[in-house]
Amino acid sequence: MATAVLSAVFVLGCGSGSSARSDQTAATAARVRLIRVGTFDQPTYATGAPGDATRLFVVEKAGRIFVVRHGHRHLLLDISKLVESGGGEQGLLSMVFAPDYQKSRRFYVAYTIAGNDVRVAEYRRAAHNANVAARRSGHIVITVAHKFTNHNGGQLQFGPDGDLYVGVGDGGNEDDPENLGQNTSVLDGKILRIAPRPGGGYSVPSSNPFVGRSGFRPEIWAYGLRNPWRFSFDRRTGALAIGDVGQDKEEEIDYAPRGGGKGANYGWSVFEGTQRFKPGSAPGAVFPVLVKLHSDGYCAIIGGYVVRDRALRSLYGRYLYGDLCHPGIQSVKLSPGHATGDRATGLSVSQLASFGQDSAGHVYAVSLAGPVYRFAGG
Repeated sequence: MATAVLSAVFVLGCGSGSSARSDQTAATAARVRLIRVGTFDQPTYATGAPGDATRLFVVEKAGRIFVVRHGHRHLLLDISKLVESGGGEQGLLSMVFAPDYQKSRRFYVAYTIAGNDVRVAEYRRAAHNANVAARRSGHIVITVAHKFTNHNGGQLQFGPDGDLYVGVGDGGNEDDPENLGQNTSVLDGKILRIAPRPGGGYSVPSSNPFVGRSGFRPEIWAYGLRNPWRFSFDRRTGALAIGDVGQDKEEEIDYAPRGGGKGANYGWSVFEGTQRFKPGSAPGAVFPVLVKLHSDGYCAIIGGYVVRDRALRSLYGRYLYGDLCHPGIQSVKLSPGHATGDRATGLSVSQLASFGQDSAGHVYAVSLAGPVYRFAGG
């Protein structure tokens, strides 16, 4: 159960099975509720586009992306023929829009391909229809060699600096057998920072921490991660929060203020969370600000967002997170080296796969069982 962020659902059927009605009932006391915006086929992510407050984009595992607008659904993109989604953790993993999307029409997707590699590709929406991707607009940005079907990562986020950050898992299997988390000559077990080129490919920002250093791939922003399935930037402060999926004992949230995580080593696989996992060294290891234990029912942490929706007064400025096996959604205050006030929201979503955020700051919860919910004030 601890090995995967997705396969536990398909193999073991984790989750409490709570319904939308019970979610809303539990939320009443917290003055926050979950509104179902739609039901999809194994959704993995939801997000919005810069400058567009009317559309929500929902990613499905098999390779499709839908637009939800005013209650109507449109198929934006179907790349199911390119996506390898056979494994529990494989598939179309996330998407992100270029900061200048309204002008460039560019967006990016992360998915697994045959042979287990992780790929990031660029697409453009059609010039005269914001609900449809332009035909034959796909271009490969980067492909990361990946040995096994699990621990793919797959989160994409543009940082406050305008560069693209890409989460990649440690290559899969158990125990990081090839010690890729601490191997800085590979891209597995890392968060990358790149500048995509229009039409495909990328350049490496000269300010990346390891540019010009022998034994380090220049794309690396941070390393020592097992499976950074979901990470996000605070839309107000630019701080980075990473939900890194653990193995046997601990799930972790890592945190860095804006620019503060440059070159950080988060310790895997010498450390799992705060505990030593195997012999070896992890130079300058940065320990998590928050740990959740498997002994308490956690198995695969789902990192979320710092709430900046003023309608969610009780949650404003607090970081939302959850877990695949532990359906209760938590909120906490994050700061450098600390996490305080960790508490239940009163909400629960079974088979939680992801959180999302749109351009208006609304926050969403995505269940692999099908529903996508929006957090709303009571």
